[in-house]
Amino acid sequence: MSGLRPLFSTMIFLMLLTGGAYPLLTTALGQWWFPHQANGSLIQDDRGVRGSALIGQNFTSEGYFQGRPSATAEMPYNPMASGGSNLAVSNPELDKQLQNRIAALRVANPQASPAVPVELVTASASGLDNNLTPAAVAWQIPRVAQARHLSIEQVTRLVAEYTQKPPVSFIGPSVVNIVELNLALDRL
Repeated sequence: MSGLRPLFSTMIFLMLLTGGAYPLLTTALGQWWFPHQANGSLIQDDRGVRGSALIGQNFTSEGYFQGRPSATAEMPYNPMASGGSNLAVSNPELDKQLQNRIAALRVANPQASPAVPVELVTASASGLDNNLTPAAVAWQIPRVAQARHLSIEQVTRLVAEYTQKPPVSFIGPSVVNIVELNLALDRL
């Protein structure tokens, strides 16, 4: 019985350390060093919280840029059901979905090139992507400019303003945050 006492005291010490002290320390440091990120990277304006800079939203109106398709359950961009469709490349259902998306995009963007950017057709693994490449955004500029009664040059400048370039080119490609871009369009 005396051999169990060190075992239980070590277990209680490690539970307090890993289940209490460590989470409190990392939370405090995160709030201190990265308060915006630690609180969800929320986008706020005069009307309150409009979303997160890290999670896409389902923009369907022709006056908005559309992000990648979302395959989350129940509704698009549902952060509580993050995940892809899990359809294999050989699955005929995936081919049907891709063809339907391409057809819908071509109808919605008649002024654009017939070659639809692949990221506007394929869902991501998380279903929550908030960024597109500048090329995929540029493909949608004529539709958005026409729907908002803006010149293509105005919308192109806005897209360039919201294009995020990596500090070093080998880190990754330039991206455009669709949520922030669409909110900027609303402010115009």
